[in-house]
Amino acid sequence: MATTTIETPPEARVVEGSDGLLLELDGRIIPNYDATMRGVEEGEVISGHVVRIDHDEVLVDVGYKSEGVIPANELSIRKSVDPADEVELGEEVDALVLTKEDQDGRLILSKKKARFEKAWRRIEMAAESREPVTGQVIEVVKGGLIIDLGVRGFLPASLVDIRRVPHLDEYLGQEIECKVIELNRSRNNVVLSRRAVLEEERKEQRQAILERLQPGLVVEGTISNIVDFGAFVDLEGIDGLIHISELSWSHVNHPSEILEIGQPVQVKVLAIERDRQRISLGLKQTQEDPWQRVVDSYNIGDELGGQVTKVVTFGAFVEILDGVEGLVHISELAPQHVDNPREIVQPGDEVRVKILEIESERRRLSLSIKRVADQVLPRRDLSGDEAGGAGDLDDLPELGLSEDVFAATEDESAQEPVAEEPAAPEDEAAQEPVAEEPAATEDEAAQDPAAEEPGAEGPAADAAPEGTAELAPNGKTEPAEAPAER
Repeated sequence: MATTTIETPPEARVVEGSDGLLLELDGRIIPNYDATMRGVEEGEVISGHVVRIDHDEVLVDVGYKSEGVIPANELSIRKSVDPADEVELGEEVDALVLTKEDQDGRLILSKKKARFEKAWRRIEMAAESREPVTGQVIEVVKGGLIIDLGVRGFLPASLVDIRRVPHLDEYLGQEIECKVIELNRSRNNVVLSRRAVLEEERKEQRQAILERLQPGLVVEGTISNIVDFGAFVDLEGIDGLIHISELSWSHVNHPSEILEIGQPVQVKVLAIERDRQRISLGLKQTQEDPWQRVVDSYNIGDELGGQVTKVVTFGAFVEILDGVEGLVHISELAPQHVDNPREIVQPGDEVRVKILEIESERRRLSLSIKRVADQVLPRRDLSGDEAGGAGDLDDLPELGLSEDVFAATEDESAQEPVAEEPAAPEDEAAQEPVAEEPAATEDEAAQDPAAEEPGAEGPAADAAPEGTAELAPNGKTEPAEAPAER
């Protein structure tokens, strides 16, 4: 506080020992009222008590010769405030002296500038020590929130939470804790991050969760993000990845077909890399495996209906149950020799098939169309561009579940049940010698996706060179190790 010299009338004399509070004038002792008045300087922060609240200003007793006036626009950094909402009668407030005497001789004060000065000192210390600051959300603006710290702090929408917040209005009026990430006094610029505070809090939570999780556990989580290669699940503080191949037993083109952000799910922990904090999850493992239904319900020789899902150079795939496809090799499409499988079937055709082989462990299903009694499919006339054969077929199909686990390679085609077929009549045998029956020729094997895509089981997989990509169960070629971090 500045020291003020008290001027006394020339005829008055300060009484010794009264600390200037008493004067002797014409032989009389009188109070020195000027000595009881505090001195103020512009730019000084002083304290006082609220003695009156009007609609446009507040009067404060600061011990000066006149009461200080705080105009409504100097009460808060908020816009269009009601003075009654900012102060109460008798409340002690700090205010900065703007003008000792305006044109009306009034002492003009500012409460918000006093807060501003104190706030800047506090914010600068917090930024230096990386300690969080607390403030109230007072506005929702384009791109984020305004936080009252005594200074208007800006909290970008991307830093409000760890996840994207669709509706910022829900934070209005809340007291939140943030870290100062940018500070510029000359521009009165304060940028904050609540996300930094939340991420720090979650570090210990992540470690605890990693220690608790074990492969094989079924846990609950919430879908936090969806990407082309899968979906991320929030496991109460740490994310795990469900690769697209682990979403469903049936083929999935994109995770958004079956999941949405915010959806609660039960997932199985498949693998954990604790040093990298990566968790691989499976959704389909918590659902019934349709292959088990095949094993439990069907036998070799059973006939049932299905739909052609894909036609390739070496045959056609037929879906007999949701998520279960089998291969009808080109040699099992028709009694007569077939050069192009599309001569007999097209995707979408409804057909009847006979089960020739079930390999549950390898998830392989061999089917036949020609062996179904009383079923003769008409041969289509392929002309024009289709007549070429290979060009119109799915040489590199986007494989479904069965294709991933069933490969018609040269070695396997040699094991096709041609030799086990009932002996063909002489005239039929003459038309189609066993030696001429295509059992995955070299050209077909070259076009066979199982031979081209390492990851399918069988000899083709065994011969796959090191470093090649793996074929995911959903049929897409994915990196050997799918990304598990966003």
